[in-house]
Amino acid sequence: MFKLLILAILVIIVASLAAAMFFMIRDRGQGKRPVRALTLRIGLSLLVFALLFVGYFTGAIKPHGIYPAQPPEAGAAVDQNQ
Repeated sequence: MFKLLILAILVIIVASLAAAMFFMIRDRGQGKRPVRALTLRIGLSLLVFALLFVGYFTGAIKPHGIYPAQPPEAGAAVDQNQ
């Protein structure tokens, strides 16, 4: 559930960025709508950052590397066969 919340906020961030670009093109940089959309994006980005910290420290999110380590018993079995 926690990961889905973060993913949903990331999708909203991308949509806000696209809306800001659309408003900049449509209003030719004269309106305040692009500024509001970009401000929303920054606020949501800070929220995601805070949620990642909370998730890590509460254990809701467990970090792992790009190449997770093999379990010790799997590595020991390979060494014995050689």
